[in-house]
This record gives sequence, C-alpha cells and structure tokens, in this order.
Amino acid sequence: MKLEPSCRGFCNCYFCEMLKLQKNTLFFFITLMTILFSSCEGMFNQDEEKEPLARVGDTYLYKEDIASLIRDDMTAEDSTIFVTNYINNWASKQLLLSKSKINLPEEKLAEYDRLVADYRADLYTRAYIEALVNQSQDTAVTKKQLQEFYEREKENFKLNEKLVQLRFVGMSNQFLDRDGVEKRIKKWDDSDKRYLDSIAVQFKKIHFNDSIWVSATRVIEEIPPLTQANEEDHLKKSQFFELQDSLEVYLGLVTNVLDVNETAPFDYVEPDIKQLILNRRRLDYVRKLETEIIDEAIKKNEFEVYEK
Repeated sequence: MKLEPSCRGFCNCYFCEMLKLQKNTLFFFITLMTILFSSCEGMFNQDEEKEPLARVGDTYLYKEDIASLIRDDMTAEDSTIFVTNYINNWASKQLLLSKSKINLPEEKLAEYDRLVADYRADLYTRAYIEALVNQSQDTAVTKKQLQEFYEREKENFKLNEKLVQLRFVGMSNQFLDRDGVEKRIKKWDDSDKRYLDSIAVQFKKIHFNDSIWVSATRVIEEIPPLTQANEEDHLKKSQFFELQDSLEVYLGLVTNVLDVNETAPFDYVEPDIKQLILNRRRLDYVRKLETEIIDEAIKKNEFEVYEK
C-alpha cells in the first residue's frame, strides 16, 4: 500500500481517524485534570481558610467554632481568658473521650452510642412535634369550659395550704391617724374606700382587694410581724389584727378563710385549669399525630413489621 505523505481536506483515511481520536483523547484528559486540579485546589484553599486554635490527635478546634461564643461586651483580656479556658476544657474532653474509647468495654461503648442516638432522635422529634403543636393547637379556652372542668374535677382541687381574703395597710409607726384608719378598715363602706385610696401614698403597703384569695404564705411574706408561729391567732375569719415591728404597724381585717384540704375556689385555680386543658389538648394532638404518621407510612409501604 502506498502512503500519501500528507492528507488534505476532510480525509477519512485510517491514520487520520486515529490521529483525530488521539487528539480528542488528549484534550479530554487535559480538561479532566484541569477540573480535578481546580476542585482540589478549591478544597485545599477551603481547609486553609479555617484557622485552627488547637489539636488533639486528628481532631481540630477552629477559630470559627468559638467565634460566636465571644460576646461583644468582653474586653480583650476577658476574651483571651475565655478562649484559653475554652481550649483547655475542649482538650480535656477530647483526651478523656479518646481514652474512654480505648479503655471502656465494647459493650459499654455500644450502649452509650445507643443512648446518644436515642437522645439525638428525641431532640429532633420533640422539636418537630413542638413546632407542629404550636402551629395548629387551639389555645382559646372559654370561661364555660373552665367552669365545666372545675365542676367535673372538683375533688382533685384540694388545698395544701391555707387561703385567706383580707384587706390591710402598712404604715409608719409615726402615722398620726392610726385610729381613723382602723375604723375605716373595719367599716369599709364606699366612703371609707375612697378616703383610704386618697391617702394611699402615705402608706408603706396596701391591699384593699379583699375579693381575691391569697395564700397564707404570701401574706406572711408581705407582713413581717406575721409569722408561721402566730398566723393561727391572726388569720381567722372576721379577725381584725394590729401587728407592729420596730419600723411599721400593720392594720388588717380577714374577711374569709379556707383551710388545708378544703376545695380550692374556682378563681384561685382558674389559671391552673386553663393550663391543664391545654396540656390535655396537646397530648391528644400528639397521640393523633403519631397514629396518623404510622397509618400513612403503612399505606405508602414505608413501614412494616415482619412476622417473628
């Protein structure tokens, strides 16, 4: 066969085709290496951008891991101390973790891994369920619903401490018209209320709303001369009291009392009842959600239980 010294134009001879194939292969190889090199270079630069602060074995602590923990109000000295302490604590944990993986029995490590996995799953599922509950739960509770719940569950609302209804004032020992205040607190008609309200700025403490129930513990906190030792003598129904310490005198009248184990009044437990109703709604919603999720997974063949 005679070979031509050169080929011109669109030649389809065997040697020209082979030459074209080699050129194409070389071009593809060069392009591929360029892409790979660029990608690797980008990866290396990305790693180099992360500034390490400390290393334990093959584990690194980077500056960006701790940057968000440094508050804006920290001084330079405080920041240095904080970072130093954080690095030391981090290193200590990493070293102990490494030692534990070497020295703890395999069954213990497997058990702890399961616990960590369970805890991680619980965190995710709780956050997801909480988001769904907050998005869809009805938080409106009517007065009628609250009262119906109270009547239905009344036996469960027994008091574990004494409640009282009272009115009282605390005044300086040098207050001039103590007798006048005492008379008005005892009489307590509209004119007495208006008068005491008008001079309320002269009192150290006041509590005129005797329609609300207050725990005996709270009253003792507000009236220092009243103690657990003497409250039985003073916190009695229709009892007027005058108590004094070195600074102040307290005048008051107890209008009503409920003792331990008596049924708590509706007004006192109303906030608790609302919370109970909302909690029950939440539990019902979560149970319904779990059932619906399982049913849907079964229909889509995403969940099945194999026979033992």
